[in-house]
Amino acid sequence: MKQEIEDISDILAKVDKESTYRKLEGRHHMTVALIAISFSLFQLYTASFGLLPAQIQRSVHLTFVLLLVFLLYPLRKGFRQVRIPWYDILLGLAGAYAALYITINYEGIVDRAGAFTTMDIFFGAMGILLVLEACRRVVGLPILIIACSFIAYAFLGPYMPGFLNHRGYSFRRVVGHLYFTTEGILGTPLGVSATFIFLFILFGCFLEKTGIGKFFIDIANAIAGFASGGPAKVAVITSAMLGTISGSSVSNTVGSGSFTIPMMKKLGYKPEFAAAVEAAASTGGQIMPPIMGAAAFLMSETLGIPYIQVAMAAIIPAILYFTGIFIMVHLEAKKLGLGGMKKEELPRIVTVLKDRGHLIIPLIVIIYFLAEGATPVKAALYGIITSILASMLRKSTRMSLRDFVDALETAGRTILGVAAACATAGIIIGVVTLTGLGLKMASGLISLAGGRMLPTLFFTMISSLILGMGVPTTANYLITATITAPAVIQLGVPMLAAHMFTFYFGIIADITPPVALAAYAGSAIAKSNPFKSGVIATKLAIAAFIIPFIFAYSPAILLIDTSVLEVIQIIVTSLVGMLAVGAAMEGYLLTLGGPADRILFFAGGLLLIVPGLTTDLMGLGLITAAVLLQVARKRNLKRAQG
Repeated sequence: MKQEIEDISDILAKVDKESTYRKLEGRHHMTVALIAISFSLFQLYTASFGLLPAQIQRSVHLTFVLLLVFLLYPLRKGFRQVRIPWYDILLGLAGAYAALYITINYEGIVDRAGAFTTMDIFFGAMGILLVLEACRRVVGLPILIIACSFIAYAFLGPYMPGFLNHRGYSFRRVVGHLYFTTEGILGTPLGVSATFIFLFILFGCFLEKTGIGKFFIDIANAIAGFASGGPAKVAVITSAMLGTISGSSVSNTVGSGSFTIPMMKKLGYKPEFAAAVEAAASTGGQIMPPIMGAAAFLMSETLGIPYIQVAMAAIIPAILYFTGIFIMVHLEAKKLGLGGMKKEELPRIVTVLKDRGHLIIPLIVIIYFLAEGATPVKAALYGIITSILASMLRKSTRMSLRDFVDALETAGRTILGVAAACATAGIIIGVVTLTGLGLKMASGLISLAGGRMLPTLFFTMISSLILGMGVPTTANYLITATITAPAVIQLGVPMLAAHMFTFYFGIIADITPPVALAAYAGSAIAKSNPFKSGVIATKLAIAAFIIPFIFAYSPAILLIDTSVLEVIQIIVTSLVGMLAVGAAMEGYLLTLGGPADRILFFAGGLLLIVPGLTTDLMGLGLITAAVLLQVARKRNLKRAQG
């Protein structure tokens, strides 16, 4: 067991920069643990008794983040000391004081109303530099390069060509705007991290201590383990359920993949396919309601709509995404003649629900309170309390005091990557608001696309995928939503649909080559070719490349301005469409397909996924023709064999 944990840690360290923190010992470990626990307790306190003024709440949050990042994350990836070097202690204290400077001088900063002193600018500049370095350590270089490019743009505006030209800003103006206002580092992204995101991460940490991960795996095994290609279907179901409590596609891949990937290989799936299934399903966990990924909270706050509305809009697309993967896994199993696991080896669903069914109560509680209109902060807080109480119902799931403390410590460490990315994304957004770059980029993008919808959507997709290579989903969404989403909105697409468009492509960047971090994590477990695994994962997740375009052309799929009957029609036709697309991608439905029926299946499937009576009828016609070709081909094969 210990060796298995070490192997998982090594895999995470290779593909996930957030997992390269120091494994401290002795008093160094105790000190950092106490800081992380204090961080969680501060968040719980403000959630329970009222949030502080925005700048204070966010600056205290940033204080903990900068201190912990420098204490936990080494200067370079190879430096994994068991003790904290003196220079990182100094950097941690400097970062903490630079952030706390805002809290200590809050009234003076507000009273000065932008007339910042030399001391303000000194600590502001120091804070910006330390935020950038913290982000480099815990997140990586891509987002750092983007943020530095935007800062340079704030100063070099007078020398920029065309629509990028602006009058330029002084050092004092840039530092003051980025550090002391709620338009920069202390903006909405960090505000969401300091409230919603932290509490939902803490909720996930408590749920994990109850053993809900094993519960999900057992339920998935009981439901689908016996079917054709059972382990692969178990991976899809497990990852969809784990996605409700996990905000990371990489950790989700490694967590459930360490169990499902060896089972898939044992059954007969190729290593590349096994890794791809787990990566594609785990990545989709971030679009699975009710909790989804951290970016969904940012979307809610950015658009000024209730979080439950974002979650409701994501339901049909999430169903289509996982159905698409499930179908392709099933067709691959049929094509290869793979069976399932023996029923006597599988848990019984009644027994699993009897022993650990109470663990889903906290999820039900969160859904209830969100549906009733409670704020995400209150819903998460009630979920945390319920998870602790629910664990007490059975001795096997009961949390000890050590489990409780470990959950607090883990949450304080887990938030660091998201918070550092949010703070750095705040710098990017701050430059955009200062220079008006957002509207300029939107106009430039529309001009480049000739004012047409499809090219604009295509350019937005490409930018989201490129920005998403090695950049956390939260930061990716914030950047693309700030720069490219306005262009889509200007063409008449509803705001929620436009932001969901960028959200989707930001997420699936984790399985899109050449970077494809989730696919690389899965391939490390499967011992497969990482690039091939990424290509197959992209094929399995084809729905995620199609559905966002449907958001733009037919927002009804997001439950925007629609009726119950229309929703039922959309669900039924879209599911049939996904079956057809899956058959086209796999080249199999009733038998191996040829080019003609694959083209018919793909075209018919796309038409069915697009809501509308005309497209539905056309799609059904093409699919019927493809099925008839398959029937004829199967009949000819039987005659040849007979």
